[in-house]
Amino acid sequence: MDTPAHDNTTPARRALDALAENTEDTVALDTLVSSDVLVPVPDDASEEDADDPSAVALPVIEQPGGDPVVPVFTSEDEMAGLLPFVSRYRLVPLGALAAEWPTDDLALTIDAASAHPLTLTSEGVRTLLGRSHG
Repeated sequence: MDTPAHDNTTPARRALDALAENTEDTVALDTLVSSDVLVPVPDDASEEDADDPSAVALPVIEQPGGDPVVPVFTSEDEMAGLLPFVSRYRLVPLGALAAEWPTDDLALTIDAASAHPLTLTSEGVRTLLGRSHG
């Protein structure tokens, strides 16, 4: 398969596209788990919290249905598509994020504004994405 030279799609983005075609694609899932994602730093986070490598403040937004969700992104372009006002973010390995995922009912959405977003329930984050970490 030829890919255009200008294609700057990240491996995580390609994995999301593959999972949109086949949710059982373990290679794509493993690629996604081992990828770094951009986690927006909430505007109300202090500079100290934003720079602390041992703590990641999860930005929570309310979906139209009212369910809280944490948005993460595979690239700056994807983040700008949904949250153009965000100026700070952290690069976090998705598998590490999943391993520390809170037990409450908090969903994770990857590239929410893209053609193939992936949204996982709290349980899905821990079982699917946390499975190969550690």
